[in-house]
Amino acid sequence: MVKLATARECRAYSLGAGGGSGTALRNRWEYINAGVYVFSAVLLVGGFLGQLLATTWGGSSRPALVVAAVGLAGVLAANVHDLLAHVAGVDYRLGMVAGLDAQLALVEIAVPAVQIAGTTLMLIAVVVFEIQMERGYRHGLARHGLNLLIAGPALWCLGSVHNICQVYERASGHVQLLQKSVQIPLLLGSTLFLIAGIVNRHDRRSRTAAFSLLGRSWAWFCLFGSLLFLAGGVLNLLKVFKTQQMGGRGMEKLRGGAQERLAMEREGKVPLILEHGGRRGTRDPAVVPPPPQQQPPHGSYKDALVSSAS
Repeated sequence: MVKLATARECRAYSLGAGGGSGTALRNRWEYINAGVYVFSAVLLVGGFLGQLLATTWGGSSRPALVVAAVGLAGVLAANVHDLLAHVAGVDYRLGMVAGLDAQLALVEIAVPAVQIAGTTLMLIAVVVFEIQMERGYRHGLARHGLNLLIAGPALWCLGSVHNICQVYERASGHVQLLQKSVQIPLLLGSTLFLIAGIVNRHDRRSRTAAFSLLGRSWAWFCLFGSLLFLAGGVLNLLKVFKTQQMGGRGMEKLRGGAQERLAMEREGKVPLILEHGGRRGTRDPAVVPPPPQQQPPHGSYKDALVSSAS
């Protein structure tokens, strides 16, 4: 249940063109994105707490899994919104921008995509266990569900490590500090979910019957991981507030000339270097070649002077 934490200036959570959409609308949608993530983290905490109480007191854990599934669906929506926001921030010109600024494609685009895949696998695993509890234990389906509990958090960890290894050139230290305060809890929470899946996979009790597929150890690890996700979500909400108060100052711009190229294309202009490059090798019909130089007439030097004077 990780989330992209970036210091990029080019983001448009209203999903309109980055240069044309209003700032107030973009800020409002960014707040909505951060709020949905916090609400989803609260649902996950409640779901795994209910799962822990069910395994302790012997009650049904199906309602708890339903709450956790709703939380995962909210996280999935927030990650999809993150991905679309950065694509919209460059006016959907991925080919041009990614060729000039590779980190945009490797982090702001790749990280949400990896996190979407991990959240989808985790959501499928929860649905599999719901089916197991309703229709009875099936060994093959249970094995796939236990493997998905490892594969999903593994992708979360990959996205978290990828996100935390960003290198910025122009972002201020204050903005990067806010960004790291979000990334570290998300990385730790993803690691706890991965440990929970591995421990639950090798627990013998998780392969005997449907009611013991998810043990207490898995519920405990997931509960603490969800609390870390909640802390990261609250810090992300604080980061959004601070960066919007700064008005974009101290944020990382596109590198490699991509920022200037994008601004020119938004204004309908062509960069000067490309304009000259397109004209290279073509002759301007308005340019008239100079006339050939006249040769001096034959004869003596005096005759030449008289001829040129006339």
